[in-house]
Amino acid sequence: MQNLRHERVRELLKREVGEAIRRELPIDQAGMITVNEVGVSNDLKSATIYVGVIGSPEQRQKAASLLGKESKRLQSLVARSIILKYTPHLKFVIDESIERGNRVLEILEQLEKSSSPDERSPKDS
Repeated sequence: MQNLRHERVRELLKREVGEAIRRELPIDQAGMITVNEVGVSNDLKSATIYVGVIGSPEQRQKAASLLGKESKRLQSLVARSIILKYTPHLKFVIDESIERGNRVLEILEQLEKSSSPDERSPKDS
């Protein structure tokens, strides 16, 4: 029963925090910020929000800074839309897994391109 409650709270937080970030933080300064995952403590009093930032390295830094400064305000906005006994304290963490995944895909693509001419030349002859 508790796992279902945790899952529902995590999904609610993911949706509402994502919406609050989309509305409140400027894309031109902070890039596009996406909520990738939400971790909730057992007592539901704190939540770790893992966010991805699509943009330049400067925008990633700005996003991390803005999320740190605006966490209390974002928390209060979320509290208005989600009715819980305690509104979880929000902690934001920049999740770089998407960037790492994209880098791996780029490397694989480069390897595929570099091996393709070698494979084609025997067929062409």
